[in-house]
Amino acid sequence: MLKAEIRKQAIKDRITISDTEYESLNNGLLNQFITLDFSAVKTLHIFLPIEEKKEPNTFLLIEWLAKKHPQIKIIVPKADFETALMTNHEYLGIDDLQRNIYNILEPQKASIHNGEIDMVLIPLLAFDKQGYRVGYGKGFYDRFLEKINAQKIGLSLWPAIEKIDDVNEHDIRLDLCITPTEIIKF
Repeated sequence: MLKAEIRKQAIKDRITISDTEYESLNNGLLNQFITLDFSAVKTLHIFLPIEEKKEPNTFLLIEWLAKKHPQIKIIVPKADFETALMTNHEYLGIDDLQRNIYNILEPQKASIHNGEIDMVLIPLLAFDKQGYRVGYGKGFYDRFLEKINAQKIGLSLWPAIEKIDDVNEHDIRLDLCITPTEIIKF
């Protein structure tokens, strides 16, 4: 299938899940996430969920990291929709977040992080068995990921699809993808 078709179906599937199922899927993601090896991770980039789009609830992962690995610096993105680029900011907590015009939570006072990043948790609508992903189509993460050398991990509420037919040279392949039932290595 083509990205546009996959994107349309994935968005439809997401908005039809019940709150109970959504909570269960997110708990499954957390249970898989906590099995990762964090011993070499000093800085971790994590996206903040768009709740009405039923993106994975990364606040569960952030809370777990703060309790179990407080030494890991958590950074979150802030998007510039005119340039389609992101800046990374230290996560200072929920009180520093504010919704932008697209209803995406973003840091307000946190300083920009320009240092190394060891692990990136990447939003996606779908992914295939080769490790490629379909996002919302703006290319924010592909541009960001091509400039860093970090472990690239997708978070998906659904299993892999067979194949994305229109992968191109700008698409960055995941190293892993976490689903509520497994961690898939590519």
